[in-house]
Amino acid sequence: MKALILSGGRGTRLRPLTYSGAKQLVPVANKPVLWYGIEEMVAAGITDIGIIISPETGAEVQGKTGNGESFGANITYIIQNQPLGLAHAVQIARPFLGDSPFVMYLGDNLIQLGELRYFLQQFSQQQPDALILLRSVDNPSAFGVAEVDETGRVLQLIEKPKVPPSNLALVGVYFFSQVIFDAIANIQPSARGELEITDAIQYLINQEKQVLSYNLQGWWLDTGKKDDLLEANRLILDTYLTASVLGEVDAQSQIIGRVQIGAKSKVINCTIRGPVVIGSNCHLENCFIGPYSSIANNATLIDTDLEHSVILEGAKIAGIHQRIIDSVIGQRAQLTLAPRRPKALRFLIGDDCQIELT
Repeated sequence: MKALILSGGRGTRLRPLTYSGAKQLVPVANKPVLWYGIEEMVAAGITDIGIIISPETGAEVQGKTGNGESFGANITYIIQNQPLGLAHAVQIARPFLGDSPFVMYLGDNLIQLGELRYFLQQFSQQQPDALILLRSVDNPSAFGVAEVDETGRVLQLIEKPKVPPSNLALVGVYFFSQVIFDAIANIQPSARGELEITDAIQYLINQEKQVLSYNLQGWWLDTGKKDDLLEANRLILDTYLTASVLGEVDAQSQIIGRVQIGAKSKVINCTIRGPVVIGSNCHLENCFIGPYSSIANNATLIDTDLEHSVILEGAKIAGIHQRIIDSVIGQRAQLTLAPRRPKALRFLIGDDCQIELT
């Protein structure tokens, strides 16, 4: 069994953060989103992993993620020169995949940790031609939607229908046998010029191949938008964070609840109310850090109130006495404020920005 993780795409929904970096490397609880998918594969017993990368961000993905040794995996990088669709990504990965069955995982998706192993077992035991995961959603018109019978057999897939036949959206995790390559060879590009994986699966259905579905009971998030990224950060911190203080915390500071502070970080006269994760080599002084905040390595926060936000590596925030909430601050960004303002502040700030509010 092999895995194919898609880590290309332009990340337009997360701009300006993704002007200068890959969306799959934006951190959730101080870990790149992509790495959660890799860890899920390894935990399920799949260690031969191919990662689809783009020419624009591939070097960054490869540089940060490496050859897979740190995950207990062997990673092969496959360049998709143009964003021609998910099915196209499978097509160009055929030299890597060979005749092996495989799981395809969208690198900016998160599913509840531990779920993948169960679905892999079902695929291995039943050996269908394809197995897809579905999740009931409130707005099915925004997704690919599946119509299934009472046994879970997929009857039809429709991409973003105006009148959905169900509320079951396709989750970004798919299991395939080698017959998917024949299906891809028999479909045409969609109106947006891409080879759609939904069309390839529909071809299998039309050819009366066995396409099974399972409903995902745990949470699933596409982290392609700021609010989804913050929700993923909240869920990971709420569910998996363990308390650990490796840095220095002075006597005037108060640590409440589950808080993780990395090595060589200094906390001076601060109140930190968990769940909160703070990376290594950070400096926090005269701050209130509220729940569901993640602060990456080498960040500096002085005279700042923060809650439900993600601060990326090397960012510096100073003098923000009114609370920053629901925000994502990019790498090495600098944010300062002169006078006190009466309302909470919300930001989405890209890498290397310098902003002074006056």
